[in-house]
Amino acid sequence: MKRPYPFNHLAAVRHLRQADPRMAVLIAQVGRFQLPLERPQHPFHALLHAIVYQQLHASAASAILARIKTQLGAGDFPSPAQILAAEESALRSTGLSRQKMAAVRDLADKVAAGVVPAWEQVELLADEEIIARFTQVRGVGVWTVQMLLMFRLGRPDVLPALDYGVRNGYRIAYRKRRLPTSKELAQVGERWRPYRSVASWYLWRAVDLQRQAKATPPRVKPAR
Repeated sequence: MKRPYPFNHLAAVRHLRQADPRMAVLIAQVGRFQLPLERPQHPFHALLHAIVYQQLHASAASAILARIKTQLGAGDFPSPAQILAAEESALRSTGLSRQKMAAVRDLADKVAAGVVPAWEQVELLADEEIIARFTQVRGVGVWTVQMLLMFRLGRPDVLPALDYGVRNGYRIAYRKRRLPTSKELAQVGERWRPYRSVASWYLWRAVDLQRQAKATPPRVKPAR
């Protein structure tokens, strides 16, 4: 069952159309806003998943995560205590690199210390506070937390200005010759507040539209 958005997405689209004519054109091209909200997990699980998948092909990361669950969590996500109690050899046998083993242990430490709380508490925090807390975990950057804010919590005003896809979507939709810097995109994005997540989603779709256009062969006019 599709999770409802925790904000009025129709009002968000109306706001973007009124605030930015070029965004209005993109919205007309893309159509209805459809951000898939994923089932909330404990932030420990979500961040563990993110750490494992960093810089790895999805199939390789999936295999490592499956071994972590099987070998450390009896078939499910291990608890922070189970991670901290695991021998280095046990962590290594899952396929984690030395850097990721350190990150996973640090994540477990931060959860045990309350730096990374459960979603029920996270939902009461502002976006900036969540970013500040979660990025204290080794190997977790701002972009990773922004993705959790958008796709797990459904926060409406997140602009991942470092994201290549969002920057490239802006270049395409606004017909720019070069990618904007993250600072330039953040400045432009002020006009999209308080619905920058929705604007970001449409910018991602701009990249999809261009890719589809390139993949579609041009129509050949029949000879007369």
